Amino acid sequence: MKIDRLLGIVTLLLQRGKTTAPELARRFEVSTRTIFRDVEDICKAGIPVVSMQGGGGGICIADGYRLHHSALTSDELQNIITGLKGVGSVSDSARIEQLIAKLSPGGQSVVSVKDSIVIDLASHYKASLSEKIGLIKSAVSANRMLGFDYYSEKGCMNRVIEPYFITFKWSAWYVFGYCPDKGDFRLFKLNRLWNPLMLDSSFAPRLIPGDEAELEEYFEDSYIATVLFDRSVEYLIVEEYGPDSYETTVDGRLKLTLRYTNDRFIKRWILGFGDKAVVLEPRGLAAEIRDIVENMNQNYVMEI
Repeated sequence: MKIDRLLGIVTLLLQRGKTTAPELARRFEVSTRTIFRDVEDICKAGIPVVSMQGGGGGICIADGYRLHHSALTSDELQNIITGLKGVGSVSDSARIEQLIAKLSPGGQSVVSVKDSIVIDLASHYKASLSEKIGLIKSAVSANRMLGFDYYSEKGCMNRVIEPYFITFKWSAWYVFGYCPDKGDFRLFKLNRLWNPLMLDSSFAPRLIPGDEAELEEYFEDSYIATVLFDRSVEYLIVEEYGPDSYETTVDGRLKLTLRYTNDRFIKRWILGFGDKAVVLEPRGLAAEIRDIVENMNQNYVMEI
């Protein structure tokens, strides 16, 4: 719909600051002539969009423009600005502040000093995380290859990918890209990604298949386990799965049947409960955890 495209153009200009008519035409799959007509309609609506010619030119929203208070309700603006502040915790805070200023009517803050919701997406590695996100964003915008050291169960390996976007998913930050060596799209966790480098070589963006963009498939829960927990750790089970996720056995323990993605995760998670958890099924998983515990015990055998 046209109104969706007009809102999309305004949002893009507020985010990027400046872009070109051909770029907008490609993004919204219309002609450049349609884009110029859209710009005229946006201007008629009271949003001053200007076009600059020559090298470094493009389409942008005039400096100093602020969104009129009647365009969005106070609650809508509060939600938008709260989200922007969350992104600002790991991104270029100066540009985020400029965007918040444009959204705040009349230069007055929409969000009170006592925000009802505070979002901080940073981690223990806040400084390095912000640098990674900034560098990856630049590589995505410039269609430049990205190189980095990546730590996994196979050790540390140097990887080179075509970066497409950054996402915050499953309580962590990831970069989604195409790996030429593997010939497939991959998801890389930023806390395992170090020494990122934007390379000189560029790439032509690929069309991402719809199923590849469904990131949930990368963490598909294809395994099932049944575990007994001591009631003393009930609050941890509720925190992770909710109060309706388990049943209480006759001896007062909690029986939880859960789905999980891979053995490494579930073993670390169950071992974190110490002697407060016992795996019932699958028997193979129970045997692996028993072997780990026995090996740990050997590490703590001390000669007297």
